[in-house]
Amino acid sequence: MATRSFLKGNAATAPFFIIMLAVLASCGGPQQQPPQGPPASVDFMVIQPATTQIEKKYPGSIEGSVNVNIKAQVSGYLDQIYVKEGDYVQKGQSLFRIKGDVYNQQVSNSEASLKAAMAAEENAKIELNKIKPLVEGKVVSEIQLQTAEANYASAKAQVAQARAALGSSQINADFSLIKAPVSGYIGRIPNRIGNLVTPSDAAPLTTLSEINTVFVYFSLSEADYLSFMKDSKEDKGMNTVELIMADGTTFNQKGQLESASGNIDRSTGSIPLKAVFSNPDKLLRSGGSSKVILKKTLGEALSIPMGSVKDIQDRFFVFALADSNKVGMKPIEIAGKSGNNYIVKSGLKTGDKIALNRIDVLNEGMVVAPTVAAADSTHK
Repeated sequence: MATRSFLKGNAATAPFFIIMLAVLASCGGPQQQPPQGPPASVDFMVIQPATTQIEKKYPGSIEGSVNVNIKAQVSGYLDQIYVKEGDYVQKGQSLFRIKGDVYNQQVSNSEASLKAAMAAEENAKIELNKIKPLVEGKVVSEIQLQTAEANYASAKAQVAQARAALGSSQINADFSLIKAPVSGYIGRIPNRIGNLVTPSDAAPLTTLSEINTVFVYFSLSEADYLSFMKDSKEDKGMNTVELIMADGTTFNQKGQLESASGNIDRSTGSIPLKAVFSNPDKLLRSGGSSKVILKKTLGEALSIPMGSVKDIQDRFFVFALADSNKVGMKPIEIAGKSGNNYIVKSGLKTGDKIALNRIDVLNEGMVVAPTVAAADSTHK
């Protein structure tokens, strides 16, 4: 009975073993590879040297050609404000008035003092003229004549002193009316009518900026400055610069470079420069920010589109076409930018073919179907 039971168990499990053997046999047999698609179609360009411009951008700050802090020259309470923040004013236009009663009173006192001095001078002159004939007739002594002459000279000096005091008081009275020293735009006005203002106030009454012409200040590193000075001797066009405004658009006027300082700042290792721009539409305002573009013309430079460059951890690579239509990844160094192109410092040579598209799917040694375009057509 035991033997029969064992045989029955083996007969029951036989199909399972047959199936397992069939699976193992199929796994050990030759595999069929999935069909591969055609090679990827990729556009390539042939690297050719050409004349181009390399450009570098530097952050800059905008200032008006004239920036004036308007401050009180006499103390007093602010009585009138004739302008609003942001107004454009002409030279000589009234801006503020300080309550000037005390200064007007000083003018009146000075005028009275001058009149008294002039009367005293006239009396001294009459006395002198009266004594002169008496001295000639030996009626009075010479000493009396000298005394009369001294009194007259003293009276004349007092008149001059009183006239100077009147001029000073008039100047102070005039200072109570504050006028624009130049034409320009009014800045912030922190004070209000009734505030006490003095010449020693730290904050000015307002600022006045003339922006028909603006200065854009920026800095170059010592190395960039030395390179710029050497290159500008051969390329005079480097002294003409462009400006990118805060909204990312290019300013419609070109500027000229000037030195802002003759020394290198030891703390930063840089030297400041300024670019002078005409500002007819008043788009640029004092205190604004921008970027100055310096351009350098290169006679025989290799340039490639930015879209053909792969950036991996701050290193730059391109895919170059090799033998058998395979691509290889090449590291390159970038010397600068020119529009939408990179200027190649090293890593490529004339005649190399680099991929223009599909660089995200290309791999080392990948076979492609290349289409070669002329270098000029890729730079348009």
